Amino acid sequence: MRRLLIPALLAAPAMASAQSAPQISVDTLKTVTKTLSSDAFEGRAPGSAGEQKTLAYLQQQFERAGLKPGNKGRWLQDVPLVEITASNVTPLTITGGRTPLSLAYGPDMVVGTYRVTPHSAVTDSDVVFAGYGIVAPEKGWNDYAELDVKGKTVIVLINDPDWQTLGLTGPFNGRAMTYYGRWTYKYEEAARQGAAAVLIVHQTEPAAYGWNVVQSSNTGAAHVADAADGHRNDTAAHGWIQLDKARALFASAGKDFDSLAAAAKVKGFRAVPLGVKASVAFDNRIAKQVSHNVVGILPGREAPDEYVLLSAHWDHLGRCTPVAGDGICNGAVDNADGTAALVALAEANAKAGAARRSMVFVALTAEESGLLGSAYYGDNPVYPLARTVGGANMDALAMYGPARDVIVIGPGKSQLDGYLAAALKRQGRHATPEPTPEKGFYYRSDHFSLAKHGVPMVYFETGQDLVKGGLAAGRAAAKDYEEHRYHAPSDEYDPTWDWSGVQQDVALYYMLSRDLAEGRDWPNWTPGDEFRAIRDKSRASVTGAGK
Repeated sequence: MRRLLIPALLAAPAMASAQSAPQISVDTLKTVTKTLSSDAFEGRAPGSAGEQKTLAYLQQQFERAGLKPGNKGRWLQDVPLVEITASNVTPLTITGGRTPLSLAYGPDMVVGTYRVTPHSAVTDSDVVFAGYGIVAPEKGWNDYAELDVKGKTVIVLINDPDWQTLGLTGPFNGRAMTYYGRWTYKYEEAARQGAAAVLIVHQTEPAAYGWNVVQSSNTGAAHVADAADGHRNDTAAHGWIQLDKARALFASAGKDFDSLAAAAKVKGFRAVPLGVKASVAFDNRIAKQVSHNVVGILPGREAPDEYVLLSAHWDHLGRCTPVAGDGICNGAVDNADGTAALVALAEANAKAGAARRSMVFVALTAEESGLLGSAYYGDNPVYPLARTVGGANMDALAMYGPARDVIVIGPGKSQLDGYLAAALKRQGRHATPEPTPEKGFYYRSDHFSLAKHGVPMVYFETGQDLVKGGLAAGRAAAKDYEEHRYHAPSDEYDPTWDWSGVQQDVALYYMLSRDLAEGRDWPNWTPGDEFRAIRDKSRASVTGAGK
């Protein structure tokens, strides 16, 4: 794995003083992680009894760490949500082809909706294969060209067309996933096109996770932001189907799935009507609720109206599909330990005393439901985003032990790379680019919601070049977590974990964020980056704002 070369453009601006990291409390990391991921918190699903326990505990921990309530004297920011739970799901039936098919909910397909309605049904809907389901005018790509899908069921592929390309060059950044490759985008675009239903074909490598993750993440309660129109413009049904069932569906239509999937990678592909019809129906239990972000602040000593933001999501999947009798997805690594890191950082910064700028600590809700808590904060910021200097997000810190590196997600996007490089140098470590850019991690955690509003945010993961065992050990540990614990009931607290690597990474977050908080510079996105214009416009709105 090659080292990431930080361009001179991304070197950190001169800092008033480079901050050294204090000893990060392992006791705090262990205690908060163990508590939040215990069965008593029921997997921390938004709107559940587990949320109420989580909110009470985090307010207590933020106060104990030395923070002040961050939302006009309150700890909580209300986040209006709607919980939708599908039930009585019929099989997905495919008729009109050579062989009728009946796909069972759970093992063969998953389905749900964002529409706030007590019953959803798609009946005898014409099925169309729309390739990757992408409309990208700037790339001259339109999988829906000359196609009317109103009332139809669209079958699409996960990721984007050049995900198998070696290297990072291509119409969709080669191996690196763009937002066009994310499942959330596939749903959004199908809805914009007026489809009745959209089904994504599951393939483990381009999806970046197995069917077990799809099933556990899509067979319980789903959450959407509350909306006055009840999301009536969304599809009546959306979901995934197993690869072998997709092949059977195409065969029933007299088509070869592999041939059409290969054709969909080529610019100019046109959607293919399959000549079969799809039907599925289910009831929806609707519960409107208000979830919450938890917000704390350390007011700045000289520039209290300038803000550095640190975030982590507190939620997980709650009660999920049982495995060996265990039906609670505890989310110890994802993301009780990231939330524990947020508390430990608050504690360390409070002990160090007020920084020049204010430091904001936000424990976010509903990340697992589509980054809803961070999206709400981005749309309704407690502190002005034009005056938010930048920050860092922590998600799923790994228990691999100390590493010589960190894996930078989205390297080269902003000048915060320079701050990270400076902090790494103090630790005698280095940055490496993400080894699996096709997995689209940049679009899968809460920093993305702030980036969309122009706020530079750093996101990195625990390195894989381990002090004990090197790359081989690091890659094996990452693979083991992804295959056996990610989004599964087995993501539980383990008293034998080695916390030294997490402690090392949290210290890195401390140095980076404290450098930002003590400084006077306003880091920006690199020229040409997708978020640069948003940031420039935002900062220009502040009278006398620095660049």
